[in-house]
Formats: sequence, structure tokens, C-alpha cells
Amino acid sequence: QVQVVESGGGLVQPGGSLRLSCVASGRIFRINAMAWYRQAPGEQLELVAFVSSGGATTYANFVKGRFTISRDNAKNTVYLEMNSLTPEDAAVYYCKADLFPLQGSRGDYWGQGTQVTVSS
Repeated sequence: QVQVVESGGGLVQPGGSLRLSCVASGRIFRINAMAWYRQAPGEQLELVAFVSSGGATTYANFVKGRFTISRDNAKNTVYLEMNSLTPEDAAVYYCKADLFPLQGSRGDYWGQGTQVTVSS
């Protein structure tokens, strides 16, 4: 009914950049907040950045000044522009959409994740 799909991950050298995209599709009435999380091997899932339906943003301290979250409401898409990447940024990045489906209750919908590897 509702799908959330991330793309844009890959291998990048330290200091490099990547742009992640996440599209929510299907039987959606309205999307509220969207967010990016990440999980490195052996670590807990952590919030990276958040953008409200109105465009207000919040960032984890460890990405402030390096990452930028943005959204295109017309495309049901959220982006994560990542600059000055370090090996510590390597993780699987997940997108979460807080949304109302056409049928059913409001809920959090997650993508399958996209791998970001930072290595020389």
C-alpha cells in the first residue's frame, strides 16, 4: 500500500559527498515529518536529521554543518546532502516517513536502507 524507498548510497572517499534520496509512494493521504536515521555495525539506530511538514529541520550534533536535509512535498521526497564525509559516517541510512495512508491509521513507514561506505 505504502512504500518508502531510499537511493543514492555508495562508496565515497573521506572528505567526499553523497546525496541520498527517499521517495514515499502508494496510497498516501498526507505525509507529516520525514527523517533520516543511520545504523553502523554493532551500533544502535540513531537519528541523523529531521524535517517537518512545514520545512523545519533538526540535526544530530555529529552532522551539523556537514549534512543538509530537504524535502520536495510535490514529489513526496526527502533528500540528505552529505558533505565532508568521514569513516565514522559509514552506516546503513534509513528513511522514515510519518504519514497518513488513505486507509488506516497514521504511522511510521521505513525504507529498506541504503549503504554508505566511506573509505580510501
